[in-house]
Amino acid sequence: MSNQHLTVIEDEPDILDILSYNLKREGFEVSTSMNGTEGLKLIQKTMPDLVLLDLMLPGMDGLDICRHIKDDSRTQHIPIIMVTAKGEESDVVLGLGIGADDYIAKPFSPKELIARVKAVLRRTEERKESLTEKEHIAIGGLTIDTSKYKVCLDDREIKFTATEFRLLRYLASHPGQVFSREQLLNQGFGSDAMVIDRNIDVHIRAIRKKLNSDQDLIETIRGVGYRFRDSN
Repeated sequence: MSNQHLTVIEDEPDILDILSYNLKREGFEVSTSMNGTEGLKLIQKTMPDLVLLDLMLPGMDGLDICRHIKDDSRTQHIPIIMVTAKGEESDVVLGLGIGADDYIAKPFSPKELIARVKAVLRRTEERKESLTEKEHIAIGGLTIDTSKYKVCLDDREIKFTATEFRLLRYLASHPGQVFSREQLLNQGFGSDAMVIDRNIDVHIRAIRKKLNSDQDLIETIRGVGYRFRDSN
């Protein structure tokens, strides 16, 4: 039996009951909310291991909740699965772009739901283990503290989403090595996440924008993918 705690924020009672029932049946502890504002307070209070988050909510919508979670150093490590009736590609890109870890569209089967939850939890644990292998990366004026999820450029801290941080850390850990979009997808999201190659371009653009004048640290290799510039 699992002792992991999940928070579900969903305003449709029937779907909330289905989510809660199936998660509890798998041994998860579950807390719920049908209001976005109250749901965010619940997350900040209980600090769950994972959040299942609907997009369309009263009080505060799911995208704003996701932004709040990922902008707060206390909660930014918490993985998020978007649960929504919106299944268009643009919504997937937007949700993942602000830090969601996966996306499941309604209607969904309980079996698929549980598989997604377990996959995200497993990837999150694997990333924690990999981050401990090399806790501090320093290249020029850029420093990456993987134990604190902290990035500084010339002693100025820069805020990254969890996915942006993972991608930046992975590239910076292998300067000069070229990675395809597929390889970066596996590092940023995991090989079993339902995402598309273009998401990597979205995240790389966001990282470069935050690096500002040092954005050329990440080089585009046309027709292949990306690499972190080798200072040597």
